[in-house]
Parts: sequence; structure tokens; C-alpha cells
Amino acid sequence: MFIWLFLIIFVCIIILPNVIRILREYERAVIFRLGRFHRVKGPGIILLIPFIDRPVKVSLRVITMDVPPQDVITKDNVSVKVNAVIYFRVVDSNKAIINVEDYLYATSQISQTTLRSVLGEAELDELLSSREKINMKLQKIIDEQTDPWGIKVSTVEVKHVDLPVEMQRAIAKQAEAERERRAKVIHAAGEFQASEKLLSAAQILSKSPAAIQLRYLQTLTEVATEKNSTILFPVPIDLITSFMKK
Repeated sequence: MFIWLFLIIFVCIIILPNVIRILREYERAVIFRLGRFHRVKGPGIILLIPFIDRPVKVSLRVITMDVPPQDVITKDNVSVKVNAVIYFRVVDSNKAIINVEDYLYATSQISQTTLRSVLGEAELDELLSSREKINMKLQKIIDEQTDPWGIKVSTVEVKHVDLPVEMQRAIAKQAEAERERRAKVIHAAGEFQASEKLLSAAQILSKSPAAIQLRYLQTLTEVATEKNSTILFPVPIDLITSFMKK
């Protein structure tokens, strides 16, 4: 009786876990039989040959990986520190286990080197303004390099660009000068438009002396609204015109 009980316990504890495995929907098991690749199984219940089959589980979910900050010298010789985030997933479990020792570490390293090389070919203005273009270029290069490992890179995003303090001041001065330039251009355009309107008004008033007189009286009305002791006597221009001709 004791021997049978021992055998049952031995089977339940040692044998069954090595025979029956349950994999989730997003998991796959790469089976090695006597050291050689046999097949990929899962999801659900899979059966193994004890002590002969060795499974290696692989997750097919999207993995989010932070690329550590990298010291980069841009094309215009500006030293910046840049970090990024990469989204990828395993699409071929066989290649991810057999073709590379550690696909997570390998993807991280290739992302760091690619980030430094690509940003080193771009100027600072392009890095700050054309972020989408750089992201697409990074995604394409990393995806091509990791394709033999059965990995699909879906997105690469440059998260933060850390500029030196001196460069931040220079950019702030440049932005301030640009705003001043725009203000001067707008002011000059306003003066030009005002001069055109005044020229048009002068041409219209010169054709009608009565209009000049009405405008003169309107000006006096505006002056009279102020609180002052000045007394103004409007004199018709027609009376002065005869004296000016003599």
C-alpha cells in the first residue's frame, strides 16, 4: 500500500508536470526533442514526452521597451541626450529562440546603436521639428535588422531630447529675435496700408472742398470733447481763399 501511494505521489509531482502543460492564448512553446527543434505548440493543453522534450515559452504580446538615454552628437556638432521607446512583438517563435540567444537584449542593443547612428546624421533643427520623419526612419531600420529574429517592430518614438543649457539659451534668443522680426514686419505692413488709405482719402477730399470743410468741423467736434479751456472758432475756408489768391 505504501509503495502504491509513493508511486501515485511520484507521478503527480514529477511526471505529470513534465507531460501536461497549459499555455495561455498569447503564449507559444518551442519544443526541443533531444536537443533538436521539433515543433511549435500552443495555445491550450500540450503534451510532452518526459525527460525528452524541453519546451521554451515565448510571449506573442506587444512588448514596450525603453531605450536608455543616449549621448548623441548631431550633424551640426551639438551634443544632446536622447531617449526613446520601442514597441515590438514576436511573430515567429522559432526564429526568436533559435536565431538569437536573447531576443529582448538583442533588440535593446540594436535600438540603442541605431538611435545613435540615425540621430548623428540629423541636424538639431531637424531633430526638434521633424520628429515624425526620424521615428519612421528608426522604425524601418530596426525592423529590418530584427526581422531574421522573428520580431516585428511596429513603432519607435523619440521621447525626450535633453539640450545643454547654453543651447537652450541660444534657441530662446533665436525665437525672441524671430518674434521681433515678425512684429516689425507686421508694423511696417500696417504703416504701408495706413499710408495707402490716407492717400486715397486725400485724393477724394481734394475733389470736394465742402468735404474738407465737413472733415474740419468734425475734427473740431472731437477736440471740443476734451476738458480744456481752449476756444476754437471755425472759419470757412472759402473766405480765406479769396485773400490767398490776392
